[in-house]
Amino acid sequence: MRIGIIGAGVAGLSTAKVLKQAGHDVVVFDRTPDVGGVWSRTRRYPGVSTQSPKAQYSLSDFPMPSDYPEWPSGEQVQRYFAAYATAFGLDPHLRLDTEVITAEAAGGGWALTVRPAGTGPEAGTVTEVFDRLVVANGVFCEPAMPAFPGVDEFTAAGGRLCAGSEFHDVEEARDRHVLVVGYGKSACDVAVAISRVAAGTDVIARQMLWKVPRRIAGVVNFKLLLLTRMGEALFRYRVLRGVEKFLHGPANGLRRRMLNSIGSVSVRQYGLKQAGLVPRGGMEDIVKGAIGLGTEGFYEGVADGSITVHRDVTIARLSAEDGRPHAALEDGTVLPADLIVCATGFTQGVPFLGPDVERRLLDERGNFMLYRQILPLGVPGLYFNGYNSSFFSPLNAEMAALWIAADLAGAVALPPERERREAVVAQLAFMDTATDTHHCRGTKIIPFSMHNVDEVLSDLDLNVSAAVRASHWLNPVDPAAYRRITPRLLARLPGVPGTSATAPPSPAAPASAAPASATAQPPVTATAAEPAPEAS
Repeated sequence: MRIGIIGAGVAGLSTAKVLKQAGHDVVVFDRTPDVGGVWSRTRRYPGVSTQSPKAQYSLSDFPMPSDYPEWPSGEQVQRYFAAYATAFGLDPHLRLDTEVITAEAAGGGWALTVRPAGTGPEAGTVTEVFDRLVVANGVFCEPAMPAFPGVDEFTAAGGRLCAGSEFHDVEEARDRHVLVVGYGKSACDVAVAISRVAAGTDVIARQMLWKVPRRIAGVVNFKLLLLTRMGEALFRYRVLRGVEKFLHGPANGLRRRMLNSIGSVSVRQYGLKQAGLVPRGGMEDIVKGAIGLGTEGFYEGVADGSITVHRDVTIARLSAEDGRPHAALEDGTVLPADLIVCATGFTQGVPFLGPDVERRLLDERGNFMLYRQILPLGVPGLYFNGYNSSFFSPLNAEMAALWIAADLAGAVALPPERERREAVVAQLAFMDTATDTHHCRGTKIIPFSMHNVDEVLSDLDLNVSAAVRASHWLNPVDPAAYRRITPRLLARLPGVPGTSATAPPSPAAPASAAPASATAQPPVTATAAEPAPEAS
């Protein structure tokens, strides 16, 4: 089939790679000039790095370079995804700097109308027809900007208001008074970078959030505690199985103490009590908000006065005082504000699909109704990938790509649509309770990343061995353990020749660097006669 894919981030690239290996003709559209999605140079803010360590943020068959740090920078991650696209032969299939204006069902397929990014109707459009469409534009695509009263007066006085993803050069903050709105990871990252050059850096935090140190007590990498199956099991899932029944039954008290002990360590390690920044509730409540990794240097900046946090308030109004831009907070505080950077999250939207499709795609509250976070209800020929934001987003996207490939081949035994709808409604209701409705319109699955992987693979009657899954209870989940899943699936699909699951060595490191750690992975080839064994 000819498959259109909207988005060249990790979800779009992994989908294109898997579907290309399955014999489909793929075309990937993205309005940015480079691959990587949120890591594009057009969207990176100063100081951005991964939240998960590099091993956990890797695709299964393409490790990050060995000389990358534990938490790679945004530029390094973008280079990694560009190298992935090149290694798997995706570059000829990319249509970068191209915006999808509309996507309409047509004759059993989809007609996409596109034009050069950043241009208007005068540039002209082109319409291309595809048999199927995969939406992989990401859930961190369009920034959600607050509407502040007085913005016209503020900008007339020389003030600038922008989203975090629109702030690219820290020199814009030099010797200026800067406000950073938000308290998630991106807000704290930006604040640290800005505080090194600004005349003043104030963080406006509507709500305090628990932050997990990269190294708990300065020693233990957080992945050893929270990026394991045991760490995920500490949060109650919709259906409890095996050890989870024990943890949320007889051992519930111990489970809660384990979680909240991390919070106690964070309070001491970051000096939250002295700074007056202890969040309300216990560490267990972290799932109800944005789970954030502590930014290196943020609380040190709070301690030395280069960063000031205003907790539990928002900006009430922007204004000009004595001809200079200012911001008034809800508590009456008035701050000079030459630049305001809003790291206030993103909106999840698919305007190119049109109102008729959106009505079938969304529930009455605007939540995405996606079976397995992939398949819409009542919209034939349409798939989503990347609408499963998690601690292991590349792995979740890769497994979803396999599900799409299998469904295209008729290899997924789907329940009737009524049962799928009931399953989606039940999952959304559960996430409403588990996250206090903070699930980004049904697109965030944190902290239940591996539950999603298991459910997707169970539909395909595939998974890594029980021994590997058991090892991930105490050791961090290793996406490389899943590298043989792709050739095992492809070996089952009709008309697909045996295919290698491992790319050439990653050239994502600088040209002067040694070959990447992908060389440590031996080529893995699966044929229909002899599927490759599971990873250990």
